[in-house]
Amino acid sequence: MFVIFLLFIIILMSAILLELKTPKDERRDLKEMFPLYKMEQGCLLSKQGDITLCLELTLPELFTSSTEEYEQLHDVWVKAMGLLPQGFVMHKKDVFTKDTVAKVSGEQDFLSVSTNRHFKGRTKLHHRSFLMLTKLSPARKPSGSVSSNLLRKHFIEPAVLDSRFLTDFISQVARFERVLSEGGLIKSIRLTEEEILGTKDKNGLLDSHLNLFPIGASPILTDIQFKPDFKIGAQKVVTYSLSDSEDLPSSVSSFKRYDKYSTDKTILPTGYVASLGILLDCDHSYEQFIVIGDGAQMLKTLDQKRRRMQSLSLSGRENALSAEAITDFMNESISKGLTPIKAHFHIHAWTDGKDLNLEELDTKVAAAISQAGFRPRREDLSAAQLYWAALPGNESEIPPNELFDTFIPQAVCLLNQETAYRSDTLDTGTRFCDRNGIPLWVDMYDKPRKTGLTSNMGTLVCGSSGGGKSMTVNHILRSQFIQGGHIVVVDIGGSYKAQCELSKGYYFTYEENNPIKFNPFYLPNGKLLDTEKKESLKSLLAALWKQENEDFTRSEYVALSGAVAGYYAHLANNPQVFPCFNSFYEYLQSDYLTLLAKQGVQQRYFDVHNFLYVLRPYYKGGEFDFLLNAK
Repeated sequence: MFVIFLLFIIILMSAILLELKTPKDERRDLKEMFPLYKMEQGCLLSKQGDITLCLELTLPELFTSSTEEYEQLHDVWVKAMGLLPQGFVMHKKDVFTKDTVAKVSGEQDFLSVSTNRHFKGRTKLHHRSFLMLTKLSPARKPSGSVSSNLLRKHFIEPAVLDSRFLTDFISQVARFERVLSEGGLIKSIRLTEEEILGTKDKNGLLDSHLNLFPIGASPILTDIQFKPDFKIGAQKVVTYSLSDSEDLPSSVSSFKRYDKYSTDKTILPTGYVASLGILLDCDHSYEQFIVIGDGAQMLKTLDQKRRRMQSLSLSGRENALSAEAITDFMNESISKGLTPIKAHFHIHAWTDGKDLNLEELDTKVAAAISQAGFRPRREDLSAAQLYWAALPGNESEIPPNELFDTFIPQAVCLLNQETAYRSDTLDTGTRFCDRNGIPLWVDMYDKPRKTGLTSNMGTLVCGSSGGGKSMTVNHILRSQFIQGGHIVVVDIGGSYKAQCELSKGYYFTYEENNPIKFNPFYLPNGKLLDTEKKESLKSLLAALWKQENEDFTRSEYVALSGAVAGYYAHLANNPQVFPCFNSFYEYLQSDYLTLLAKQGVQQRYFDVHNFLYVLRPYYKGGEFDFLLNAK
């Protein structure tokens, strides 16, 4: 105990001396302490000799995964993490930034202009998920809260890395990516040098972390201030960490029931920490660290701590409970074959004070952490070190005192597993709204066919009476129409009559003095007879001629094909003949009968007289002569 106390005094005095040696008003250029050296083969190299590869992940959308899919996601992460050898640090960085809806529709008609006015000014939350995999240099020195490279003025020069070190690292990351993409729930893509470092005109991943502006925004040089308050430019920052096992819940799972949209019989699941991610409506980043260390050494250190706590159990009940907890942890590791790892999670949230002041932001973040089942712990002393360690490529600087012992399956439960709804481009598909009233576009018909998701074009709209089914379908029809779609609606009850009139369409309805009439034989000027038209006419004639229980032979199909083809050849030679069922029937009675007689077609192959007799009611003077002879 005396040695531990003496060590604590030495560390404390070192921090005080460092503070005294550094004037409070001293400003330092970021270049002096920047920990990264250069990029090599798409990887970030640090001045300590660490190597990092950056990925961007595409996660499932919120409220779209089932409980089975959350279990599958968990298994995939556990398998992928199990491939990482000792000396790896995985850093998952989920960045959520608010943006204002500026334009909803590009059309200039009354409804589109009104829509733009209605949605203008609403804020939506954008999400991008990044994954950094860092291989620590074998010869690097460990960092601590006092010895962080944020406070060092001199860096160890980077060692000359063996070519096999880089080759093995890239191979290990490739295996990790392949396993992570199993099942298709998560997709990953490696970030390019421009996306990481940025350009003169656009923020990269590093710039975005340093100045809190989104990737792709114009780069802005800002001051970073840690004392007395944490500020980056005009943004005030609060930091909450999940780094103490006492702040964690007693148990975790791969998903959580979302009570707002669940019922007694149905469960709508979300990720276990969804309230810290896309459901936390403010600018923030959720930083997740998993450190793969020497498992055997960790168990040995824990055993020493257990013995120490056990020896002090008589002086306090807390020591006995700590010894018992360590024993349970070690027993689970040995019995289930789990390798202990270290993990850390924290949230950076920021505001410029215009829409949300610092106190309101603090309350919102603390409430979200409590909702997730954790005890909120605001970081003030270690906020700077945590912010610095979350810089991509600098993951090795996460302070050891901010890490807690756990296993991979439990740590994976605390990863953010979902993202915001993905919208198609402006004015493609149909505009809908998410549950927060933010517009998004869904291409329900063309995109699923192009991507091979489905070839089905059917849509079923369900809802109670007065729930807005007709309104929804009217909106879908209008969206398809303004994008050039040709729409035919069978309307019962006149729900779409006004839509048809506004679109200057044709509305057919049954009336005694003006019954519904069509003309399937009509072809506009310049349009040729195609296969689809032929097949539809043959299907129509067969349906009028045969009942459902009557057979339709191949010879009869060939005869109808000849009749349709001969009729349109007859129209081409006689342009004064108007195409309709009447003229088709007259062609059958004259020219086609003569043709069948010349060919010697027997009645058992095609009974043309029976065909003419059955279709006689649709010819002029018949009971349904109006139906197929519209002008």
